[in-house]
Amino acid sequence: MGKTVLLIEDEPNIIEAIRFILKRDGWTVDTHSDGRDAVDVVRGKQPDVLILDVMLPGKSGYDILRELRADFSPEALPVLMLTARGQSKDREVATQIGANRFMSKPFANADVLDAVRALAGA
Repeated sequence: MGKTVLLIEDEPNIIEAIRFILKRDGWTVDTHSDGRDAVDVVRGKQPDVLILDVMLPGKSGYDILRELRADFSPEALPVLMLTARGQSKDREVATQIGANRFMSKPFANADVLDAVRALAGA
């Protein structure tokens, strides 16, 4: 497949679960856990798909996505946002600032894999 995913998440169990299911499917998975420099990491890696947690140390996923959308269109950088708060308000904010998809934690592994495949056009 040759596609790369950048996962920006600070919970080790979630990092390992997502990394496992995506690597098993042939994806290259890079991870990062700090919101403060996440925008620079995304710009440097330019992944095929970004999985972005909402609540991160240093800067929220919403703020990170707002900055990224100044450089990357939703087509150029597909983003799947993850959050432990799955309220409709959170989904609305994510959509308004340019998230391609939104998923609440806990999630089914198959749903994450299906979402990443769809976002990458795989």
